[in-house]
Amino acid sequence: MTFIRALAGACLASLCGFVAPAKAQTYPTRSITMIVPFAAGGPTDVISRIVTSHMAQTLGQSIIIENVVGAGGTTATTRAARATNDGYTLITGHMGTHAASVPLYPKLAYHPEKDFEPVALLAGTPILILARKDFPPKDLKEFVTYVKANSEKVNAAHAGIGSVSHVSCELLHSILDIKPVGVPFNGTGPAMNALVAGQVDYICDQIVNAVPQINAGTIKAYAIATPERNPSLPNVPTTAEAGLPGFQAQAWNAMFAPKGTSPAIIASLNAAAIKALDDETVKKRLLELGSVIPVPKDRTPEALAALVKSEIAKWTPVLKPAS
Repeated sequence: MTFIRALAGACLASLCGFVAPAKAQTYPTRSITMIVPFAAGGPTDVISRIVTSHMAQTLGQSIIIENVVGAGGTTATTRAARATNDGYTLITGHMGTHAASVPLYPKLAYHPEKDFEPVALLAGTPILILARKDFPPKDLKEFVTYVKANSEKVNAAHAGIGSVSHVSCELLHSILDIKPVGVPFNGTGPAMNALVAGQVDYICDQIVNAVPQINAGTIKAYAIATPERNPSLPNVPTTAEAGLPGFQAQAWNAMFAPKGTSPAIIASLNAAAIKALDDETVKKRLLELGSVIPVPKDRTPEALAALVKSEIAKWTPVLKPAS
């Protein structure tokens, strides 16, 4: 009897040793949800789809994009912060959701630094001053004069309080000392459609959302708010060249996971993102849209954490008066 019990114990131990690895399969073992906090077709959505499409190949599991709109992206970001930290719910956040939201929303249900694990910076997105194609000003100097003289009549479209389009124009308006009417949409995709249709006057938008429309002549581009011109829009002057050097703005899109996600999962996701950014097809698609691909030193979780911290510090004094 003792021999049988010993044998049974040995078999059980052997079985346990055999089963345990099956329970600890390498991440991921099922599809991943990537929350995008704005409507389909906007800059954050487009960048997310380009990068995650390649990441899915590396990880061996599909990455499903889920667009969740509302409150300048904070509705989706709150949901992501409260998600289970098992690596199967992620979010593509940006300068609005993970920096500008802090001063703009005093009762914000999450904190970008405390409630998320940074994964990887995906792309930089320069800001452009754009207008409907029949907006009267011909260049940026005329634009400045015109909006100052008609600040109570003109309107600026944006994707909700705290969105990149809202925050960027708040900076512009503070420089020009004007307070035009704001027209909110559920994303810059819908806002751009309204601009093309001539239903709104102007917008401060990310380049990813604008290149096709500018090249098609359906909207007007006054300037790009970066020190140098962008290769995808070589004929669009910089704000410095066009007479408004004080307006400099570049947004960014990055991947985050809920706080407490294991370092091993973060490392796997970061490696897959880096591999995507190094892929020639991915790079070509991002560059054609005017995106700025982060250099290697800016692709680590630590670098993203530092970026979020610095961006909160940068935008808080600009946006506090507007909240």
